[in-house]
Amino acid sequence: MGLTNTSTGKNIFHENVNNIAKMCDFTIAIAGNPNVGKSTIFNALTGMHQHTGNWPGKTVSNAIGECKYNKNNFLLVDIPGTYSIMSNSEEEEIARNYICFGNPNATVVILDATSLERNLNLVYQIMEITDKIVVCVNLLDEAKKKGISIDLEELEKRLGVPVVGTIARKKKTLNKLMQKVQKVCNGEIVPKPKTIKYLPAIEQSVEILEEKIEKMLLKKDKSLARWICLKIIDGDVKILNSIEENFKIKILNNKELNEEKQKVQDILQNNGISEENIKDKLISSIIFMTENVTKDVITLENKNYNLKNRKIDKILTSKTLGIPLMLLFLGVIFWITIIGANYPSQWLSQLFGWLQEKIVYLFDYFSAPNWLKGVLIDGVYKTLTWIIAVMLPPMAIFFPLFTILEDLGYLPRLAFNLDKFFRKAGSSGKQALTMCMGFGCNAAGVTGCRIIDSPREKLIAVLTNAFVPCNGRFPFLITISTIFIGGLFAGKYSSIISTIVVLLVILLGIFMTILISKILSKTILKGVPSSFILELPPYRKPQIGKVLVHSIFDRTLFVLGRAILVAAPAGLVIWLFANISIGNISILTYIANFLEPFARIMGLDGYILTAFILGIPANEIVLPIILMCYMGSGTLVDLKNTMTIGQILIQNGWTLLTAINVMIFTLLHFPCTTTLITIKKETGNIKWSILGFLLPTICGVIICIITTAVWNLVSFI
Repeated sequence: MGLTNTSTGKNIFHENVNNIAKMCDFTIAIAGNPNVGKSTIFNALTGMHQHTGNWPGKTVSNAIGECKYNKNNFLLVDIPGTYSIMSNSEEEEIARNYICFGNPNATVVILDATSLERNLNLVYQIMEITDKIVVCVNLLDEAKKKGISIDLEELEKRLGVPVVGTIARKKKTLNKLMQKVQKVCNGEIVPKPKTIKYLPAIEQSVEILEEKIEKMLLKKDKSLARWICLKIIDGDVKILNSIEENFKIKILNNKELNEEKQKVQDILQNNGISEENIKDKLISSIIFMTENVTKDVITLENKNYNLKNRKIDKILTSKTLGIPLMLLFLGVIFWITIIGANYPSQWLSQLFGWLQEKIVYLFDYFSAPNWLKGVLIDGVYKTLTWIIAVMLPPMAIFFPLFTILEDLGYLPRLAFNLDKFFRKAGSSGKQALTMCMGFGCNAAGVTGCRIIDSPREKLIAVLTNAFVPCNGRFPFLITISTIFIGGLFAGKYSSIISTIVVLLVILLGIFMTILISKILSKTILKGVPSSFILELPPYRKPQIGKVLVHSIFDRTLFVLGRAILVAAPAGLVIWLFANISIGNISILTYIANFLEPFARIMGLDGYILTAFILGIPANEIVLPIILMCYMGSGTLVDLKNTMTIGQILIQNGWTLLTAINVMIFTLLHFPCTTTLITIKKETGNIKWSILGFLLPTICGVIICIITTAVWNLVSFI
């Protein structure tokens, strides 16, 4: 059994888990830093197929699944990967809320054996909240390759909680983990976490508050008293509100506590501890503890075990080569996607053409009226099959290639290279990751924005994701570039020039993403860029099987399914507009004539603008609609020959200026319906979908008008 939930750790999620937990013996929270193999262990234990990428922030919602071990049923809750539970990013809040208020029978904290010191920070923070904890030191095989040896028994003594070493793909080690978990749940093992010793002034402050807090709590919750005191001391209002709501106690405006709070404030101030530096004081004490522990439990055979990674990083993240290599990798992926998608697209088109003949025969056999055949076959069927034939192959190629880069560990390096640009724009370097996802599909890129901590920066990333072209726009860009720009150069240079032009369009999209992010951060989404801790994970061999499963089923078919849902009604509307006439003029032509004056200012024509508007369900159908309009056909036109397409466009008044403006507007116009629906789902407010529609469209219109004006001015001179 496997279920997922995208809540943010609020009570509704806890209620859902509790309802399912009634059918299980124990509930287990799975916690850990990003990129420690947390989701891999979760998948192995539950049989679910949640993606296990090699970059931070993969899990930004709680996922739940069942595991049976030794006659007991366990409900496992995979909470978001986080470095800390002391601040208010989305994943930290979800993780902290579930551990605090979700009442798991035990919490398993997964650690990376190759980065033990950094990972132990989270262990100490969780041990302040719960004593029902099992520490799982994962990736022991990678540690062994690097000459890192960990004394697990000594680590267990130093922490005071059970410690298990695992290699996620080895079932035997996972059985040992579940054995310890079961014993903690049924009381055979009673963990006794070692308490962190903070500065004397902080410890004195805790003692002053602790007695009052214990009286306010129910008996079973008294173990949280020390942690709540620390939250009062560091002034974390958000978590204190959650504590009040979940435990039904009053802390923030409690008259009985005010006197003690004043005493605490005086003690802290007298010892140089202020509201601004209290978190630093707390964290420094935790770091001191982790340094002492790791010094005693880790043995390094080779202190230069990470030298190879550092050498590669020196190249991939260098100021000189970082950006050019990024463009090279993206260019190769796009080239493989474009070349590789041609053949399956043609095959699918032929298959759907053959099926159409059979469907027409079936309709004729039952003497179906022509209007019904037109609506269902020429309208709905042709639109659906066009989208599938054009969208499916490139997505099925792009997403696996993108996921391979993800599993290799390259994407965090890409974010590192672009971080300075996005930070100058008032946004987050993680936006580079979501932007890259947008090259495959803007809807997937919007969903990927969950990895961004700051709600403000997440909104900026969501609103600007459509500024980079998705794979639905690439075929149109390539076709126009090949006909009107590559066609100016003869021989082998034609394809090279066409590729360079498409890359320039991509660079324009990246530039516009950063520019609009800057404008948003200075206007409606004002704010200072949040601190961005980006872990550069070790390079790992991609798991090809999992890459294919995730990229095909979780991304490609998911996005395609959404596109199909909106394409069916769109096909009906397009057919009706093309075939219903008013005074011998189709509705489609009326719309085009109405838009013609404005389109001319943009260097386009009415039919082009109409095609973009009717193509909102999926960008793939824009070119077929343009050809349908020019050829006077009542159904979508599927022409595979680039030369024939070029002749039709030129005969209908296309020039080099038209081609340039069409490429600009293809890049910068409203996102498809699927993306707009996704924006609404991710933000919870339709106003952001409206703004996501308007931002790229306004930019595209303005740039096209400027391009046309400059072109005409130069031509006149």
